[in-house]
Amino acid sequence: MLELIYQYQRGYFKKIKNYPYKRYMHREFIFQNRLTGLLGARGVGKTIFLLQYLDDLDIDEKKKLYLSVDNLEIESLFEVAQYFEQTGGELLVIDEIHKYPNFEKELKKIYDILELKVIFSGSSALKLDHSKADLSRRAVIYHVKGLSFREFLEFKSSKNFERYSLEDILENHIEIASKITQQIKPFEYFDEYIRYGYYPFYFENEDEYLLKLSQTINTVIEVDIPSIFPIEYKNIINLKKLVKLICSSKPFKVNLQELMRKMQLDDYKSLYRLIDYLGRAKIIRAIKAQAKGDAIFVKPDKLYLNNTNLLFAYCTDSEIGTMREIFFANAFDNLKTSKQGDFLVDDKYLFEIGGKNKSFKQIRDIENSFVVADGIEVGYGHKIPLWLFGFLY
Repeated sequence: MLELIYQYQRGYFKKIKNYPYKRYMHREFIFQNRLTGLLGARGVGKTIFLLQYLDDLDIDEKKKLYLSVDNLEIESLFEVAQYFEQTGGELLVIDEIHKYPNFEKELKKIYDILELKVIFSGSSALKLDHSKADLSRRAVIYHVKGLSFREFLEFKSSKNFERYSLEDILENHIEIASKITQQIKPFEYFDEYIRYGYYPFYFENEDEYLLKLSQTINTVIEVDIPSIFPIEYKNIINLKKLVKLICSSKPFKVNLQELMRKMQLDDYKSLYRLIDYLGRAKIIRAIKAQAKGDAIFVKPDKLYLNNTNLLFAYCTDSEIGTMREIFFANAFDNLKTSKQGDFLVDDKYLFEIGGKNKSFKQIRDIENSFVVADGIEVGYGHKIPLWLFGFLY
């Protein structure tokens, strides 16, 4: 079995020579813990990153092993790991682990009994803190995002661009934007990124990208989510309905009763669960108000598709205001809605999103408030270009 896996591994290493670009994860993720997890949406680049990381390690081939649950039929993960260790193995990478039944118990057994270092990847929907083995207490977990606008520009232009913290952008956005626009014209690429640039597989076949993206999301709904959550077939259909309903609705008009009626659901809890499943799978984003908690059964203030590419894949007629808000929201994890502006970030910074003529009227005289404007290359004062928030990672 191991020799077959090594043969697959050599083939994978040859293929990734076609992917020389190294993403933000190579600089930020540190694999010092004995058990590390990489979670992320299907298609955001977890596999390529793991193969690049393994290939770059200057250790003997027999000491590192890439194991894809997606491609191999394995009766026991533990037995493979044990034999690998006995033959001198040190680092085991297990890709797409959510497809292996009872993987939690197998990982716990590997962690408790063997001395291997293990990196595993899986769907962003995994709930490791409530799993049978409570892996959250044993593993360091990293979350992988799709391409940022900065990374997309590096792909397209072969130039290098710095990443900036939120504080850097808020304090020095004029200087930063001026520096970037001396190297490149962001609006030459921004529309392409908005439509096609979030998932790295765009660069494999640009013509078939939207078709592949739709197929990818269908696989998440039909295969990945049911492999993690107990869900009836009728609700798989409802998940697809919900994606299309959110796509066709304005984000500031969340009508739960209307959604329930169209999906023929009998109670709010069923709808909240479906929203939670799609949110964990990074297909939609439910954003709640500042005063509300983060519990599942709390009405979201706004419902979006997770990124702008999904908007163009599922909507025949999308509003530019929705696109702007999705792009901005996608850059942040700790984000809430606010009555005073569109979004509150880190419970501190208030943002109003709009076009180049957006005024400060709604947020005037509010401390730490900013207008984020589409259609401008360089801002002024507290008015910041929307595209610049694509440089946060």
